[in-house]
Amino acid sequence: MSFEKLGLSEALLKAISKKGYTTPSPIQEQAIPAILEGKDVLASAQTGTGKTAGFTLPLLQRLSDKANRKFRPIRGLILTPTRELAAQVFTNVKEYSEFLDLRSAVIYGGVNQNPQVNAINRGVDILVATPGRLLDLHNQNLVSLKHVRILVLDEADRMLDMGFLRDIERIMKVMPERRQGLMFSATFSKPIKKLANGILNQPVQVEVTPENTTVESISQKIYRVAKTKKTGLIIKLISEGNWTQVLVFTRTKHGANRLCEKLGKNRIKSAAIHGNKSQGARTKALAGFKDGSISVLVATDIAARGLDIPLLPHVINFELPNVAEDYVHRIGRTGRAGASGEAISLVSADETAYLKDIEKLIGIKFPINIVEGFEPDPNASTEPIKQGQNRNQNSQPKKAKKKPSNGNFNNRNKTNNSGAGNRKRKRIRTK
Repeated sequence: MSFEKLGLSEALLKAISKKGYTTPSPIQEQAIPAILEGKDVLASAQTGTGKTAGFTLPLLQRLSDKANRKFRPIRGLILTPTRELAAQVFTNVKEYSEFLDLRSAVIYGGVNQNPQVNAINRGVDILVATPGRLLDLHNQNLVSLKHVRILVLDEADRMLDMGFLRDIERIMKVMPERRQGLMFSATFSKPIKKLANGILNQPVQVEVTPENTTVESISQKIYRVAKTKKTGLIIKLISEGNWTQVLVFTRTKHGANRLCEKLGKNRIKSAAIHGNKSQGARTKALAGFKDGSISVLVATDIAARGLDIPLLPHVINFELPNVAEDYVHRIGRTGRAGASGEAISLVSADETAYLKDIEKLIGIKFPINIVEGFEPDPNASTEPIKQGQNRNQNSQPKKAKKKPSNGNFNNRNKTNNSGAGNRKRKRIRTK
């Protein structure tokens, strides 16, 4: 099968030829014709298999067929869960539409909204957005979705989880009921499929590979190690292997920062990327990782989706994710577009349950590796540690703070709680 036989226009064929694409991937081969026919699509495929082109190419063609050169309302809307993914999708949209008379823009939180608003005011056919920033601008009457013809939810499983579902519902209420809906992701749980079927209109389901499977070109290794020896082991692997580009995942932001500090003390150039970092810092860290000035990028799961790093050779799970599906997305940063890659997981005793969940999800029983000098602790508990929990039996519990004696305590406490809740929602919405 060639791209020509999929029914794409000459302008799109010229653009993808310039990108070096010759043969469509299975997800593209099945999804593109259905989208060109105007059907709603629910598509699932392994990460790194060309899902973005699978929805972007036909979207561009359908919008270019009826483009209004004078009045350019937003007719194509692509929603993503993270800023990094929004930026990456926007780059692809720009590249694929190089020879089309279509305008596109990207909006996300964490940066000044004025340049984004100015771009929209100049006229935009396709908008790539994160839900939080989109709702903010809509509530300010700075963006209109009244003319949206095609809605895309990229990484739909994350978009429809409890952190984004309410925002998605609000956005859908201000769009036309008659529209084409597309959902793409690497993983779909049964509850998510049910939600998707309630949003899409008789969708064509495209599933080119079994759900929650990993790419065969990725070599996956498990190292059992004592929790206190993980840092030493990762330094050993990177230094002795002379690895120059390694993406490392931690579960927490503080854990990412601590690991960066320890890597730096061992003369390994690294940077952290997570939700507490400014957008400028995140962009700078990613750029340094891509150009080679930074050898190790330490990230939380915010980077599990949206990082498209060509020929990334190594991914290390410094800590396993507590959601098994996130393992698939993490290691999917390597082994992309048919290239080979290596994914290593450092597993301590308290992560045993997480490992079993991952093995059950992807249908693989991992062989266990142990490095001399970094053996697992035979006396360590296999009970998962909850976030913020401390197992040090010698530590004393913190004393509860005494309530103020004045009568203003309840009001002040209520105000603080409300503020914390608002800050939390804002962080979720503007990832």
